Amino acid sequence: MKDFWEKRYAAEEYAYGKAPNTFLRAELEDLEPGHALFPAEGEGRNAVYAAQLGWSVEAFDYSSAAKHKALRLAKASQVNLQYQVASIESFLFERKQYDLIALFFVHLPPTLRQQLHAACASALRPGGTLLLEAFHKEQLPLQSGGPKQEAMLFGLEELEADFASLSLDQISRQRVILEEGPYHHGPAETIRIRATKHQ
Repeated sequence: MKDFWEKRYAAEEYAYGKAPNTFLRAELEDLEPGHALFPAEGEGRNAVYAAQLGWSVEAFDYSSAAKHKALRLAKASQVNLQYQVASIESFLFERKQYDLIALFFVHLPPTLRQQLHAACASALRPGGTLLLEAFHKEQLPLQSGGPKQEAMLFGLEELEADFASLSLDQISRQRVILEEGPYHHGPAETIRIRATKHQ
């Protein structure tokens, strides 16, 4: 899988565009900038946008090609990112408490997904916000992006279970039109979450 992402991100074109996710952009309008983490951030479009709004941003991905393009985008946007090449298993979540953790189209096998979600919930500071958008299981027949294994897509119930320790302010299935580069394009079935860690 690492080889797949290295190859995709090695292309000159930004696989998912340079503009931020629309859900992230809307949600950040209502949040006071603080310390943010973007796991599996890829080429940096969302992390760079948050940095432009004044957030102190950490990001990681296990693709070194992704890091290279993210830092190039950050430089062009005149912002700084702390960007590590790391896996879900190797990133040290417990060392920090974040005001925001943003998970956008992070699709993993179920056991690793649960590990990531538990680590994110733990790493949020009290009062911190978690944002997530990812493909619903009904995305499977659509051609607008996402993995083609149902086990790596999401249902509402399993995400409610994953984030049971947080206050789920919004969890909803959405029919959206994606315009995020060549690999996220067209009608899509997604889930959006905004959650808060209890004070």
